[in-house]
Amino acid sequence: MAIPPKRVRDAMRIMNASSYRGAPNLRVSAPRAKAARCSQLAIRCIDAAFSASWARIGGMTHAAAPPAPISWRWIALFWFAAALFEATQSILIQHAIGGRGGEVVLFLTELAGWLPWALATPFVIELAQRHPIVPAPTARGIGAHLMAFLFITLIAEGWSAALHMLFNPWAHRQAPTFWDTLSATLIFHGLICVFAYALILAITYLVDSRDKVARKATEAAQLGEELSKAQLAALLRQMEPHFMFNTLNSIAGLVRDDRKAAAVNMIVGLSEILRRTSQNHKPEVTLAEEIEYLQRYIDIQKVRFGERLGYDEDVPETLMDARVPSLLLQPLVENAIKHGLTERVAGGEIRITAARQGAVLSLSVYNDGPAFAAGWESNSAGVGLANLRTRLRIMYGDAADLDVRNVDGGAEVVVTLPLSETA
Repeated sequence: MAIPPKRVRDAMRIMNASSYRGAPNLRVSAPRAKAARCSQLAIRCIDAAFSASWARIGGMTHAAAPPAPISWRWIALFWFAAALFEATQSILIQHAIGGRGGEVVLFLTELAGWLPWALATPFVIELAQRHPIVPAPTARGIGAHLMAFLFITLIAEGWSAALHMLFNPWAHRQAPTFWDTLSATLIFHGLICVFAYALILAITYLVDSRDKVARKATEAAQLGEELSKAQLAALLRQMEPHFMFNTLNSIAGLVRDDRKAAAVNMIVGLSEILRRTSQNHKPEVTLAEEIEYLQRYIDIQKVRFGERLGYDEDVPETLMDARVPSLLLQPLVENAIKHGLTERVAGGEIRITAARQGAVLSLSVYNDGPAFAAGWESNSAGVGLANLRTRLRIMYGDAADLDVRNVDGGAEVVVTLPLSETA
């Protein structure tokens, strides 16, 4: 059989035009334990691995995404596109050299000629993953790929030669023999086979590289999330002993003053708070839960300060389901008591307000005590506000803010954060 030299260039164009097809999912994932070992004769190795690869093609997965059960269709689509282009070019070449008739046979023969490469693709992908050529090729890996290439090329070109011998698609006066056709196809298609094999390897390594980058990005995001959770847990654990120390110190003061009933009431309130806290370590709670927790804290402080501590809250019922950080209001109220009322004989009043401003929730803690001195926060060693700032930054980033300011007749701390309600 005489194959037109122009078909070499046409076939090369097939590979270039089809190089992008199927790239997103051109990979096979299979357990290494079941893969064929290339320690035996090459033909036995290739045959065994090919059978295992194609049987498992439906289980191909993406390294950084859920399994894609239809990925084998990309391989079929890739080679069908290449075969379709080749068959169409053959028809055009036949007409260009003056041939007429037999277009259907020629088209189907050329289309079927790519079938061995399509069937061998899962095996080549698995071999590429088991014996990567880049970045550190081994002699064993190169040998395995070379033997696989030669075997697939012989099978593919032998298949093509058999089709040409049986159907004589180019309508030669004398039917071509198998060996003449095989030698001709090996000469004219040898380079194309090299391109086909190299293309499979290149696409496999490109997809694997993309998967590794995506996997590393996912792992980095998960690590950052776990780090944030660990930081939140550590900060919450830091807050609890801080509150415990202040409360127990107040109880000790009441005992020293022989105010036993007040001390007992404060212990009961503290035990109730500790019971609730021990059963809830969520980073976020509803505003209603936070108000309830704050009320128990206020009850404890009222035992300590009596009539000197005034408390008022203005929280709309519609905002009670809003999600807020756990232990948000208590440290702010504690700070207001410490810096605004403790030093005043007459005591003072604390007012809690909540308001919705579009998609933002605004919470305010006001006390009518002395104004904040310049630079007081940077010079303060208090745990509460520093803890709260850190938690807000971890949970909401730049979307949340804590503003400490002086207002007429007192001082105010305003917390703004994204409004999120419980479903």
